[in-house]
Amino acid sequence: MQIKKILVTEWENQTLSPDFILMGIFSHTPTHVFLFSLVLGIFTVALLANTLMVLLIRLDSRLHTPMYFLLSQLSLMDLMLICTTVPKMTCNYLSGRKSISVAGCEAQIFFYASLFGAECFLLAVMAYDRYVAICYPLQYPSLMTWKVCGLMVASSWILGAFDGIVDVAATLSFSYCGSREIAQFFCDVPALLRLSCTDTSTFETLIFICCVVMLLLPLSLIIISYTRVIIAVICMSSGEGRHKAFTTCTSHLTVVGMYYGAAMFMYMRPTSDRSPTQDKMVSAFYTILTPTLNPLIYSLWNKDVAKAFKKIWKQMQTQQDCHVNMKEHIRVVFYRPGNSKDCQQPPEAR
Repeated sequence: MQIKKILVTEWENQTLSPDFILMGIFSHTPTHVFLFSLVLGIFTVALLANTLMVLLIRLDSRLHTPMYFLLSQLSLMDLMLICTTVPKMTCNYLSGRKSISVAGCEAQIFFYASLFGAECFLLAVMAYDRYVAICYPLQYPSLMTWKVCGLMVASSWILGAFDGIVDVAATLSFSYCGSREIAQFFCDVPALLRLSCTDTSTFETLIFICCVVMLLLPLSLIIISYTRVIIAVICMSSGEGRHKAFTTCTSHLTVVGMYYGAAMFMYMRPTSDRSPTQDKMVSAFYTILTPTLNPLIYSLWNKDVAKAFKKIWKQMQTQQDCHVNMKEHIRVVFYRPGNSKDCQQPPEAR
């Protein structure tokens, strides 16, 4: 009888509480503890790699070009995206509390949707940049000026933010009754809609249209751009130029394939074909793994980024060696055995 009362009380508290419950993807079994530690390690790598990429492009003057400026924006978006989901998941897992406030949930939806949309458009801008650079190299400085580049990047951020505002406004307008358990490790819109007791079919249609606009239209531009690029690369007479263009485009196409493939599988499937387990795995791939792989792919396949890293590393080592030598010099001058008394006395006494 006492157990029944406790269960009823817990159910009432969950029902009356305005907070949502994030079910997460890990339990406390040994296998899941290992997987959680692995995700935490991946998050750390993503944090360091994307921060390093932004700093390298900012500090090395040779990387002050539109292509690398776009790459720094991609790293910034990946950095913000992974920080939107993983810290809350980590906090909930370590503390044992799975709740998230309505305001916190809406904040996650806004940042996640905004960054997701902005990155879709930015990848299309990056494809256009490579198309102009390879197909029209002589006109590139006039076609891809800093003003044009800045406007396209700003447009990507603004369009992404618009998508985030629409998602937040729609989810706030719905009523949620019964269970408030979200079958995800963050506040994802499709998972949240399953909890609504109002008709969401119109909004689901709007989400599908937004996915078409944000996924298929940029993807079409990317395919057209790289079709032209591949033709131009094949016709190149210089083997070195062909290799450099191929390396740059391969890294970009790898990132595009991972990002768009996972996103289309996640958001353009029929609702009847979705399962919470599949949604969690796919979401983990493009919110945790993809932001980690992006800077690694670009740094491993890009000689300019590797050179910039080596240059900064050598400068840091040189400064450290100078600091050590300076300390050693000061120690030798002021702490010689014969002058120990003189060094301890003030100048006036001597």
